[in-house]
Order: sequence, then C-alpha cells, then structure tokens
Amino acid sequence: MIDEIRIRDLGVIAEAHLPLGPGFTAITGETGAGKTMVVTALGLLRGERAETTRVRSGSSEAWVEGRWHLANPESVRSRVEDAGATLEGNELLMGRSVSAEGRSRAVVCGRSTPIGTLGEIGDVLVAVHGQSEQVRLRSSSAQREMLDRFAGGAHAEALTHYSHAYRQWHDNQVELQQLITERDARAREAEDLRQAMSEIEAAAPQPGEDTELAELAERLTNSEELRTATAQAREALSDSGADGGDALALIESARRTLDKVAAVDTALGEIRDSLDALSAQVADASHRLSSHLAALEGEGNHDLDLIQQRRADLAMLMRRYGPTLEEVLAYLDSGSRRLLELDSDNERIDELQRDVEVQERAVWEAALRIRGEREQAAVRLSADVTTELSALAMPDAQLFVRVAHLDTPGPHGADSVEILLRPHSGSEPMPVSKGASGGELSRVMLALEVVIASVDTVPTFVFDEIDAGVGGAAAIEIGRRLARLAQRSQVIVVTHLAQVAAFANNHLTVQKDTSGEFTEASVHRLQGEERAAEMARLLSGLSDSDTGLAHARELLSMAGQY
Repeated sequence: MIDEIRIRDLGVIAEAHLPLGPGFTAITGETGAGKTMVVTALGLLRGERAETTRVRSGSSEAWVEGRWHLANPESVRSRVEDAGATLEGNELLMGRSVSAEGRSRAVVCGRSTPIGTLGEIGDVLVAVHGQSEQVRLRSSSAQREMLDRFAGGAHAEALTHYSHAYRQWHDNQVELQQLITERDARAREAEDLRQAMSEIEAAAPQPGEDTELAELAERLTNSEELRTATAQAREALSDSGADGGDALALIESARRTLDKVAAVDTALGEIRDSLDALSAQVADASHRLSSHLAALEGEGNHDLDLIQQRRADLAMLMRRYGPTLEEVLAYLDSGSRRLLELDSDNERIDELQRDVEVQERAVWEAALRIRGEREQAAVRLSADVTTELSALAMPDAQLFVRVAHLDTPGPHGADSVEILLRPHSGSEPMPVSKGASGGELSRVMLALEVVIASVDTVPTFVFDEIDAGVGGAAAIEIGRRLARLAQRSQVIVVTHLAQVAAFANNHLTVQKDTSGEFTEASVHRLQGEERAAEMARLLSGLSDSDTGLAHARELLSMAGQY
C-alpha cells in the first residue's frame, strides 16, 4: 500500500503531497489542473520512460518520492537487496528525478539504483490501468495473461514447469537443426583437417628444425673452406710440429723469460701473470678449434641433397599451415582437437534427436495440463465477469473467454486465448478488441480486475479515467465495484465523475492557480462541505449551487451507506 507520494516540479505541479493510505482514494479536479500528473508520478516510480517535457517550466529537475507500507515485505526484499539497498521493517521508500536535460536517477531506500529496479519492484506492488492499458487489453497476450492470473497459484506453478521444459526442448531443437544444416560443411571441414593432420604427422617436424637445417646446409655448402680455415687457425695457435713457432709456444717462451726477473721488478711480475692467463685462453681456443674441426669432418657424412629436400618439405608445410614452423605445430594441436569435435557431431546429432523426442512428449504433456486448467478457468471467468457486467449497467452483456488449440507448442503453451463480448441480446459475440466501445471496454476491464483480484490480489490498483464514456447508473456501479475492490487492495482512481468519487473514503482534489507567471497546481484533501462542493462541481459545474450541493450530499450519503 502506498502511504504517500510527494511531487516537486512535475508538469504544472510545483510541489504537492498526496496522503493516500488504505481503501479507495479518488482524485478529481478541473480539466488541465494536473490530475494525470499523479499517474505520471506513479509511472516514474515504476520505472517508466522519463520525458523532459514533464519537467515544470523554469525548473531544472522534477522529483517524485513514494512511501509504501508493505503487508508482505518478502515479495520485494530480494529485488531491493540486489540493488544494494536495505529494507527495514515494512517501509519502502522509492524516488525518481528527471532533469530538464534528460538525465534520470532512481533511489530505493536511500541508495541509487538502476531505473529498471523501480520497474521490477513496481510491477509487484502496483497495477496501473488507463487508456494505454485498455489498448493492451485488446492484445491476445494480455488476454492470456489475465486468464492465467485468474487460474490461480497451482496453474502458475504449472506454467513455470512448462516454461522450463519448453525452453530446454526449443534450445535443443535449435542446436539440432543447426548441426543438421551445417553437417555437409562440417564434413568438408573434417576431411580438410584430416588431410592436413596427415601431411603434418607424416613429416613429423620438430621445434626449431628449420633453423637447424638451414645452418647445417650452409656449413655443408662451404665445408672445405670451413675445414681449411679451422685447421689453419688451430695450427697457428698450437702445433706440435711448428718448432716453437705457434702462438702458444711463443707466449710460453715470453712467460719463462719474465719469470727469471719477476722477483726483482713487480711490474714485470704482473705482466708474467697476464701471460699465464693468456696462455690458458689460447690453449682453450685451440682445443675448441680441434673439436670443431672434428665435427666439420663428421658432417661430411651428411647428404646435402637430402637436407635440402627436408627443408623444402618443411617450407611447404609452413606455406600451407604457417607461416612459421611453430605455427604449423600449433595448427597440428588445434586441428586435432577440432577434428575430435567435428567427428563427435554425428554422436551429438543422435543424442539430440533422442532428447528432442523425449522432451517434445514432456512439453505436450505439460501443455495439455495447462490447456485443461485454462479451459476450466475460462468457464469460471466468463460467468463471473458476465455477472459483474450485469451489475455495471450492462445487463444483457455476456463475456466469453475462448481457448483455441494450436498445432505447435509455443513459449506460453499450445493455446491462444481470446476474450469476446456480446454487448446485447441477439448480437453475435465479437472480439473485445473490435466489438467494445470505449465505455464498454472500461467496464470490461474493471469487471475483469474485480473478478481476478479475488484470486490474484495486487497490493495497489491505479485507474486513470477508467470511467471515460460512462455516466448515470453505470457510473454508480463502477464506483461500487471500485469500493468492493478496495476491500482487498488499495485503489487509486483519477476520475471526473461524482458518482465514482462518492464511494471513495479518501478524496483528493487537484486545483490550479493561473495568477502567476506559470500555471501552478496543488493537491488538497477534501472533507465535509469542501467535498460536497467538489462533488457539486463535478455534477453540475457549479460548486455553490443549492441544487447541486443537495444532489452531492445525497450521493455521498448513498455511497456512505454502501
């Protein structure tokens, strides 16, 4: 239940406080005074689109705040906590601002939240019915939703079960169809991969092999020159047959000469030590040259033609699957995994076909259960709404809820739901989307909500001029039905009919003031003679007419007795 709404700089309303509370609240006022701003404010609190034109002229921002007293806090607690806010006790506070530049901000229990959070919470707490909702009632989906609401909690659980089964079946159908459609293309891909894997595996390349072979081929091409240069270098450094003319022998001769005088001259001792180190380095270089020469002579056993052929084979693999040998090896790894995946497609197709057959039977079983529940609920809803319409000054009207069977299950079952209306005896039932006038559609909607509320109660109903196109006895009956609905839920009605407003236990009026630069509107709670005067204005256009006042008091007395 909404305790109160505060509005600032919204439309023509500079600042207003709407004390609401339980029961039936009627909101009246002259045309253009800003009554619909109340519905607009509720729309903003329910996450609806914010239009900058709603910001009052001369203001930078419009602000709306609503305070709820929750009979069942658990119904919204998880949504509030998901938004990072904390619900304390039974009180919920939501706010929404709209700037003149188009920026919008939402607040839940003091925490900024996404605008969508307001919609999620608002859908649980408030049902708004206006001209747009009457248009929506003309759609088949809205009519199906109403029937499903009336069918009750067990039906709602069956719908949840069906939805899960249908989603599984549908998703597997989509995957199966995709695999079948792409089967030929995937078979070609698998064949190409097999050929590629076969070529690479047959060649069995090793990491870095292309670089090693290139270096070996280069050495073999210049093998004689390399051996000659290596041998000459080794002989220059250390050659036992050189009669002391090699570098190592000369360094050793110089070291021995300095060794004789090193004790006398420390500088020469240091040079002698350097020659020791140099001798070790020359000896090491000579040893390495000897080893390398042996290796070069061993490489002479390699067949250069075979090496070049191997390099050509690797180059072909790199052109096809590279461009580097590392990428060829990576392709071998990824291609093998992909081939396993493609080869498992046939198994997956067989598995999916079995699953889809089993799931289709489960979907049809759930759909037929839902169909039976809908058909039973349709009979009850038709009778109950017809009774309500009779009380709403449509005594000869009859409502029919038709459940048609579909050949293929859909997201909401294997049925379509259509509401038909026969407004007069002898006339043919027509779809409510075609055969009902604006006033009749208003009464049909009210009758539906009154009946459905007996099994699926919404905490708060808001009706925006649901009495459009209605007057006289029908208006009185609408007031009675709204009062009856208010026994179970909070009801807020924007109306221009005294016959409707008379049944409210809380009457607010929106008054406009055009004396300033901008038109301003304010909201007042009416009691006693003030309320009688407003009722007289609604009845006759004159708030101080004795006849109008007498009629207003009589109407209020009659409604009070009800």
